[in-house]
Amino acid sequence: MVGESVSAGGAGGAGDGAVGAAVGVGPVAVAYAWGMARSTTPPPASSAHPDGWPGKDLGLPEEGPRSVGRIGRRIVALLIDGALADLVAYVTGVWSPVNGSGDIAHSWIQIAIFAALQVLFICLLSGSFGHICVGLRVVPMRGGYVGVWRPVVRTVLLCLIVPALIIDRDSRGAHDRIAGTVLVRR
Repeated sequence: MVGESVSAGGAGGAGDGAVGAAVGVGPVAVAYAWGMARSTTPPPASSAHPDGWPGKDLGLPEEGPRSVGRIGRRIVALLIDGALADLVAYVTGVWSPVNGSGDIAHSWIQIAIFAALQVLFICLLSGSFGHICVGLRVVPMRGGYVGVWRPVVRTVLLCLIVPALIIDRDSRGAHDRIAGTVLVRR
């Protein structure tokens, strides 16, 4: 009974040992489990990706050119693309920073401008204006030219927002997986 009265926290309360004995687990196992539950040390960096790094399963390097573009660069690229679309909408008179879009039709026109710029730049330069600014490019999984249909499918799904938020362990959004592309560093 003395062994059962040793608590995990070291206070000597009989409750912890009694719980361990009730389920057939010794006091050492209860103390170990209690200590593990209270552990505040962060997991090692290698556990962020179970197999090493994003893109390893795709045959891409961990760092440098052709490695998977990280989330920070992607967000900055998206902000740049949004600003460019707003600039085009402002120049064409669709949007005003003072008055906003006005109505829902103008908002859809802004999204259409964003989509047209995405498709145009990805088809011609293998990346949107924002991607180019932050050193990223869109490449097809099987290599070669990205074509026209991949940027169209990718952009339509990107404009729906939700597919871009569904990310796999290789840091590819659903819009990239469905289009058969990957966003890599230049």
